[in-house]
Amino acid sequence: MNFRNITTQAARILVGFLFIISGLIKLNDPLGFSYKLEEYFSANVLNMEFLIPYALIIACFVVIFEVVLGVMLLIGFKTKFTVWSLLAMIVFFTFLTFYSWYFDKVKDCGCFGDALKLTPFESFIKDLVLTVFILILFFNQKFIKPLYGKTALNLTVFASYSLCLFMAFYVLQHLPLKDFRAYKVGNNIQKGMEIPEGAPKSEYEMVFIYKVNGVETEIPYADVMANKVPEGAEFIDRKDKVIKEGYIPPIHDFSIEKDGSNYVESILEEPKVILLISYDLNKSKEKGMKKLEELNKKAAAKNYLVIGLTASDLSISEAFKKEFGLTFDYYFCDPTTLKTIVRANPGIVVLEKGTIVQKVHYNDIEKVVLK
Repeated sequence: MNFRNITTQAARILVGFLFIISGLIKLNDPLGFSYKLEEYFSANVLNMEFLIPYALIIACFVVIFEVVLGVMLLIGFKTKFTVWSLLAMIVFFTFLTFYSWYFDKVKDCGCFGDALKLTPFESFIKDLVLTVFILILFFNQKFIKPLYGKTALNLTVFASYSLCLFMAFYVLQHLPLKDFRAYKVGNNIQKGMEIPEGAPKSEYEMVFIYKVNGVETEIPYADVMANKVPEGAEFIDRKDKVIKEGYIPPIHDFSIEKDGSNYVESILEEPKVILLISYDLNKSKEKGMKKLEELNKKAAAKNYLVIGLTASDLSISEAFKKEFGLTFDYYFCDPTTLKTIVRANPGIVVLEKGTIVQKVHYNDIEKVVLK
């Protein structure tokens, strides 16, 4: 076996397994990956908002194709199509991670979901390295031979697609098989919000924004104080720019707000609490909303404090309470936080003194354990 063949087989194994692992991690939580795609499609990133309604479909297609491509490479199925597809996908991913890093648009690419957080720069370097390995495969396709016969190859690919489709359907109808987030069962929310003593603090620089020749330009505080502002510049705004990121606790954006007050501390001290979460009531599933009041009554009978959490306006929550006959109160929380807590709309979270003891999708509401 010559050097080119050895290098090709090593690249084949590395790329194949990496695509399978990366794809399966995202397939475990396709809804979370769709949220990341929505971030990329937003006006201030790629400005492709017309794709946002299709983010979940695109997410499922991409992660399933990623897994199956990894399988196809390992078994040697349709080498030319497989390698070209790998190259096209890695070029696309490399563009996204470069754009995120260079323009500082998206803080986490979502390459490995919530299982492994990479900075945009780390993601970009990872994709550059992968591109090198895929180019090795591209220029040495003749060394990628099928592992077995055509029928067995076809059956393997078909089985891979089928299992991935089933997994995607299952986790979307229930919850991710493995929860990698800070709000997983067993975690205490109060502890997740704590900042250790001596932890590094963020450092900020005050900058002023002026319109210079029609273009908004950031000018450092020191330059403003030294009268180094260009002549004719028009003041627009002032902001604090992070120059060094300090310690950020795993949970840093959780709130339970109502009428201008935050009830996090008091509610998390309650012995038994049920959170009925709908990050956007207008996008909540009617099937799930119809089940909430029955659970509310059962939980209240066992001395649970039951509250709703949403990012929707008060007028919307009042309208939904009336429509579905809901007798619990809705509190406000950031929509991104709510989507992070539970991948369902509505979703149910059971707390005991701030510790998450159970999370369920509305399809599994009958599985909520009331003590």
